[in-house]
Amino acid sequence: MKPYLLLALPLTGVLAALAPARPGAGPATAARVPVVVELFTSEGCSSCPAADAALRELENAQSVPGVEVIALGEHVDYWNRLGWKDAFSSPVYTQRQQQYAQGFGSGSYTPQAVVNGRYEFVGSRTGELAETVAKAAKAPQAAVAVTMSGGTAHVRVSSVPAGTPAAEVLLAITESGLSSQVGRGENSGRLLRHAAVVRQLIPLGKIGADGTFAATPELKLSTDWKRPNLRAVALVQEVASRRIVGVAAAAINSPQ
Repeated sequence: MKPYLLLALPLTGVLAALAPARPGAGPATAARVPVVVELFTSEGCSSCPAADAALRELENAQSVPGVEVIALGEHVDYWNRLGWKDAFSSPVYTQRQQQYAQGFGSGSYTPQAVVNGRYEFVGSRTGELAETVAKAAKAPQAAVAVTMSGGTAHVRVSSVPAGTPAAEVLLAITESGLSSQVGRGENSGRLLRHAAVVRQLIPLGKIGADGTFAATPELKLSTDWKRPNLRAVALVQEVASRRIVGVAAAAINSPQ
């Protein structure tokens, strides 16, 4: 659980290098391929704000050609004993990171980025972040749809890639626009602004033998969360490898 500190390269330059070299070309009309970037982070870690900023910029800009970046900020709790308790942290995200660490053989550290459950690296490496997102978008994906009706999410999965082993469906509730004024620890005195924070991570069930899935979970949302900033993110994830083979997101904007 050793923190890393790296100097971040300007993300705008990386994205420009990845963009198609077609002078005068207009915006792409084809549907973007969704790619999940999970950032395991903590407000107690001085190396983490740079990674949060990199992911926040990437999600806001949506400038990787043909890709929709979906950010999941997962705040681990093992930093809480070192002077500052992260209000967004949970042992659920620490356990999820440990599952990834077992597969990658990387150990748990912050800030760690995991892209589509397939690739991991230090989250403040902005160049690697954009390049890895573009690479992950080339893998086959299931068809996933999530829509909202009041406080109910409607999740549908079909067309799971051939040969996909046992997979499960998870629903993450994220909130954007969150920040904290840190009073102690390595980031004492700093105002930290976060990429979309995972508020809940809900297991919905397993993909059927026919490669499909459907569920309509009722969401239990805290009154402290700002509804205009909430999204429901449905993930299809292989149980053994932890690779994410499908994702979709929808805004949660209707009253309970």
